[in-house]
Amino acid sequence: MSIELNHTIVHAKDNRESAEFLAHILGLEVGTPMGPFIPLETSNGVTLDFANAPAESIVTQHYAFLISEAEFDLSFERIKAAGLTYYADPHGKQPGEINRHDGGRGLYFLDPVGHGMEIITRPYGSGK
Repeated sequence: MSIELNHTIVHAKDNRESAEFLAHILGLEVGTPMGPFIPLETSNGVTLDFANAPAESIVTQHYAFLISEAEFDLSFERIKAAGLTYYADPHGKQPGEINRHDGGRGLYFLDPVGHGMEIITRPYGSGK
């Protein structure tokens, strides 16, 4: 089978703000607007299409990004420089900490709308 995730829509109060926020943290480039969407493409070709939505209709979601150790260092520095609260766990019980699951590193933070963002350097279940 050759089924791949191509894109997903991410609801935002301000699609440009949310796309630029995540692009900055991850070191990516915001794409050219396509209709009502502001795209952010990952290295494996999956696009997050940020779309404006009324705040009361936004259901927060979780998005996890697998990144290299070097990319983690850069993203982590950007998170700290932005003064963002980050957590070692998805429930926010371990603020100011990172996790070391499967021999890698990971952390969680919130985007401007409250979507849970996660960066990890090893896929879950991949090791130690």
